[in-house]
Amino acid sequence: MSYPVFDMHCDTADRLAWQFLPDDIKQTCGMDFYGPGDADDPSACRDLASSHCHISLDKVGATPWAQCFACYVPDALSPEQATGFHEGVMSHLTHEVERNAGRVVAVASASQLRDVLENSGEPHVAAVHTIENARMFAADLGLVERYAADGLLMASISWNAAGPLASGHDTHEHVSELGARAIAEMERNRVVLDVSHLNDECFDDVCRLSTRPFVASHSNSRAVCGHRRNLTDRQFAEIRERGGVVGLNYCDKFLSNEVLEGHAADVSFDEVAAHIEHWLDLGGEDVVALGGDLDGAAVPSLLDGADKMPAFQGLLEHRFGSAITRKLCYANALAFFEREGR
Repeated sequence: MSYPVFDMHCDTADRLAWQFLPDDIKQTCGMDFYGPGDADDPSACRDLASSHCHISLDKVGATPWAQCFACYVPDALSPEQATGFHEGVMSHLTHEVERNAGRVVAVASASQLRDVLENSGEPHVAAVHTIENARMFAADLGLVERYAADGLLMASISWNAAGPLASGHDTHEHVSELGARAIAEMERNRVVLDVSHLNDECFDDVCRLSTRPFVASHSNSRAVCGHRRNLTDRQFAEIRERGGVVGLNYCDKFLSNEVLEGHAADVSFDEVAAHIEHWLDLGGEDVVALGGDLDGAAVPSLLDGADKMPAFQGLLEHRFGSAITRKLCYANALAFFEREGR
């Protein structure tokens, strides 16, 4: 049996747009967002339909699929630079969605998601606008309302380092005063707050500041794999009690201690399933979701492309049964965004 997919995080939008961004901005980023082989053949990674990225329309195939396409904003960019970077990335994604209008549709509200996921026909792929590290809000809080009007459904306010709004797992700083205002503005505009990448101190600040449920779009269990990017059991319980969801991240170093410690090169299904099993033991049946981090991380061979999802769903169904597999693959995330999104 196959199931629709609701994936709460990928970095495909950056990877598709990278070759079209200004050289000075790319140099400021201090990184190369090309994936394997992209620099040798840039044309192979610009088309949402047929690129060799982890996620393409061809690899999705006939599976009904809602994909949160994050604009990942590098920590090296100033808030002002982040605004232009975001607009460049999303402009290219919009172009690709429009170019493939028969297969994919940009959704501007949560109410559109169920139509794509559960009604047969075309388009069967929903493109959801999200931001990873929305540091541009530090330059202009009015961008929250503007982006929400344009369809932004979810955003995080940090990546790995210290930022103007909040700080990532490499640091111990707290949510700033401006960050607290950004959280309030996001809640006012029904932009879901994503706490993936926040350090433990900022997570606790969010618990104190927030009045609405929030999500960890792409995070795993720290009890199963000790990377500090993962969620503690207490943090998972906070998200559960507040009515949020947590997306399973496919990054190999967040899944497996063996990979994290350099003792293995790939991740087994049992290691992936251990995170799900642990969360189910914590009462997370209605919390577990998918947040693959595809096109932004090294991932196991069993998950290294959207075309691997049918086989992965078969493994999930065999291990957990159809009801849990359905909730994990799409139903929990869909229910959350229908409750909390616009």
